[in-house]
Amino acid sequence: MFKLKDVKYKDILDIKNLKISKNKITCIVGESGSGKTTLLSLLNKLISSDSGEIIYNDKPLMSIDSIELRREVVMLPQIPAIFEGSIKDNLLIGLKFSQKPFVSDDKLSKVLDAVKLDKDMNEAAEKLSVGEKQRLALGRIMLLEPEVYLLDEPSSSLDEETEEMIIKKLVEHTKVNNKSLIMVTHSKKIAENFADNIVEVREGKIFSGGGARDE
Repeated sequence: MFKLKDVKYKDILDIKNLKISKNKITCIVGESGSGKTTLLSLLNKLISSDSGEIIYNDKPLMSIDSIELRREVVMLPQIPAIFEGSIKDNLLIGLKFSQKPFVSDDKLSKVLDAVKLDKDMNEAAEKLSVGEKQRLALGRIMLLEPEVYLLDEPSSSLDEETEEMIIKKLVEHTKVNNKSLIMVTHSKKIAENFADNIVEVREGKIFSGGGARDE
């Protein structure tokens, strides 16, 4: 699905060779400042590499229209955007931006259940806690049904038990729908329990995983 060859970005990343497989759960781990989020951002062109090549489904990433790419490869940052309005408004706004049809309240309820957000859909989103906002944003991108989920620490504000439940639901959703999940995580336990492949980044280089190791 993704192939990176001789990719460099400033003094943050220097990746000789990395492959990320389709329809798999890939966890990216490493110390703070190692380049994990930067790597994730390269995959849907939020930033562009200084050199090297990134291939997505056999096409050079730079040749793919950015808007079309981001409809197919959706990224959720660690601190997600929450918009004015209700929980329902926030769930539907992703579909609006992506020009996709709205879904029923029943579908919205199922998504809220999946992310363990037991709230009235008409409640103001800004009243939610940090962890609840993170879950709301996760539900929003689940509704988009992209081919690839790029998640940057999607459960960093959650307690360990809630984190385990939500990641389990997300992984199940990804596998049942034949999607791909690439997730930066601070939790080695989450990576070990759920990942098909673990990519370890050290000081901007790939230390292990992804079918390659940078020497």
